[in-house]
Amino acid sequence: MKKFLLPILLIFFDLAVHGQENDVTVHRVMSLMGSRFEITVVAANEEIGYINIEEAAAEIKRIEKMISSWDEASETSKINRNAGIKPVEVSVELFKLIERSKQISEITDGAFDVTYASMDKVWRFDGTMEYPPTASEIKRAIAKVGYQKIVLNRDKNTVFLRQKGMKIGFGAIGKGYAADKAKELLVSKQVRAGIINASGDLTTWGTKLSGEKWLIGIANPLSKDKIFSWLPIVESSVATSGNYEKFVTFKGKKYSHIIDPRTGYPSTGINSVSIFTKSAELCDALATAVFIMGKDAGMALINQLRGTEVIIVDGNNKIHKSNGILFNNNQ
Repeated sequence: MKKFLLPILLIFFDLAVHGQENDVTVHRVMSLMGSRFEITVVAANEEIGYINIEEAAAEIKRIEKMISSWDEASETSKINRNAGIKPVEVSVELFKLIERSKQISEITDGAFDVTYASMDKVWRFDGTMEYPPTASEIKRAIAKVGYQKIVLNRDKNTVFLRQKGMKIGFGAIGKGYAADKAKELLVSKQVRAGIINASGDLTTWGTKLSGEKWLIGIANPLSKDKIFSWLPIVESSVATSGNYEKFVTFKGKKYSHIIDPRTGYPSTGINSVSIFTKSAELCDALATAVFIMGKDAGMALINQLRGTEVIIVDGNNKIHKSNGILFNNNQ
């Protein structure tokens, strides 16, 4: 039994998938995009399995080369350097990713925003903050943020950031996108089943020969070592955002490291959000957005999105779920 540990979600997958008699499960943990990636495939033999994993890793590195804002040679860095100066022609792939990101910003009313990278870092979650930032510091910090300032030209595939000093960053969607693309590549090579876990942005495909589905164990928020319920997933993805690791406390109030790009203030009132949908990219973005939007607005949004579900653990560790989630506590 292979165990994947995610914040709030304990992911258990029975990886004993057998297609042909000699099939094997191959698993590797790698450092990619500055994060921990776990890639698991089912293959005819170990050699083919490891080749498949290397191909997936190469695809993830290709994505990183395109979207990294740390790599000065990346298309994203070129866009940022030319903010307020001129439009930049980019690849169709990056253009479409930015276009989808802007659409997610629109449906979440800016709770998700790739221009959050423009924000000055006035909050620190490394234990060194003694006082919260002032209102004027926060106002200055978010002055360049705003997805509405991204100008896209479909005819020329150009991206223009209207304000000088603006930046885009894919920290809240990039790992999910990379997981999707690696999965797409492996499926195209007839890899029959597998799991890609990009530091908690997780996507799966295939099922056991018996037809049984991968199972996700939902951890009890009061005791993360105990399973609260089991959820089956098929050809699906999941991502979790939470305040369990990075946060600060002032006057007894807990502030998470997840900052609302619209206000510059950390989100409060939610401990974790887990999104379930087909695309890891969308899971990644919506998990952050719903965390920021709050329980009521976030739940209302998810219940309007077809094929998308959510589990929210609020600040009192009470579990809330969208309409399509059916808990099974009997396993």
